[in-house]
Amino acid sequence: MNEAPACEFIHVHEDIISSVLTAMPEESKLYRLSELYKLFGDMTRIKILYVLLKSEMCVCDIARLLNMTTSAISHQLKLLKQASLVKFRREGKTVFYSLADDHVKTIINNGMEHIEE
Repeated sequence: MNEAPACEFIHVHEDIISSVLTAMPEESKLYRLSELYKLFGDMTRIKILYVLLKSEMCVCDIARLLNMTTSAISHQLKLLKQASLVKFRREGKTVFYSLADDHVKTIINNGMEHIEE
């Protein structure tokens, strides 16, 4: 079996490396970013975010729409709230959920645009 030759630094561009290292965020920020993107790695959470992109909804409506239990939806909404991806408001005894801000809409829309290319 042919093995790839060991990587050797033939020519290092120190100016590029220095520029990138200077602009590189702290490890803690990169960790938080990776944790944020992990939330988008679950089909149920993606479905919830997508329906909230279209309309503010209560847990019962989301559960009915996705053919899931209110308990399962509530669990996922809790995770999405903790990550500041969704927000809620009360109207009497009913709690309505919506996307937290335009950043979340942009992430979803950009992702959809990317997969449809």
